[in-house]
Amino acid sequence: MVLLESVPNFSEGRDHATIAALGDALEGHVRVLDLHVDADHNRCVFTVVGDYEPLVAGLVAAVAVAIDRITLDGHVGVHPRIGAADVVPIVPIVPGDLVWAKALVPELGHRLGALGVPVFVYDPPQRGPAYYRRGGLPEVARRLASGDLASDFGPTTLHPTAGAVICGARTPLVAFNVNLRGTLADAKAIAAIVRESGGGFPGVRALGLALEGQGLVQVSMNIEDWQASPPYLVVERIATEAERLGAEVVASELIGLLPAGVVAQGGAEALRIPGFDDSRILEARIAASD
Repeated sequence: MVLLESVPNFSEGRDHATIAALGDALEGHVRVLDLHVDADHNRCVFTVVGDYEPLVAGLVAAVAVAIDRITLDGHVGVHPRIGAADVVPIVPIVPGDLVWAKALVPELGHRLGALGVPVFVYDPPQRGPAYYRRGGLPEVARRLASGDLASDFGPTTLHPTAGAVICGARTPLVAFNVNLRGTLADAKAIAAIVRESGGGFPGVRALGLALEGQGLVQVSMNIEDWQASPPYLVVERIATEAERLGAEVVASELIGLLPAGVVAQGGAEALRIPGFDDSRILEARIAASD
């Protein structure tokens, strides 16, 4: 048995009945280790593990629920998205198993496409999810119509209510947000400083967002290479820049679970995650679920 992880992101963070239905679909096939729900992002993120066939079956079942229950018409949330089931990554738990994660993608893509949504297979870092989300659904529709973009599986046009699905295999990353008391301009400025494209940390993708429901702003990040860019150092830099701008770090927020190696780098306290304990560590959760 090869145990693989998936962290499917669905564009629903407010309708708890739909979130429960997504969880039920997954739990019929795989182990659900974690669920993160964010009303401001209007997004929920599950962390699941399973062997090859059960993992594919669970993800297909959950995406079918998303297509049936989530409509992007009038969808409001601060996180960019192009699908009801926006991104479905396959992640090796053991680094050497990346080959198995990649081998699963064609079958998953074919079965998702059969549900009636176009499927884009991403290949980070050159073509990550941001490549497909650029400009939102109207721009994706234009790129498809012009031939600038083509689906890898499924229809050649967007689903009328569920958009598209981005899927692919990738190495483990840290989905990590830092919430600030300050202005949206502060958050955007700090995001520009810490992200790789602005000359910041290698493998860091960052956006500045407003959390209106909390009266805060946020530097929302994917730290794609946590070994080259230890999250505790990223937090330190954000805190330094926030102080320079007259803003303040309130707390950090982990999306999903954290590889144990991240904690070993600098200690959990340096990450500023309230109430952090071993239950937020991927390897510990897998062991506890056996």
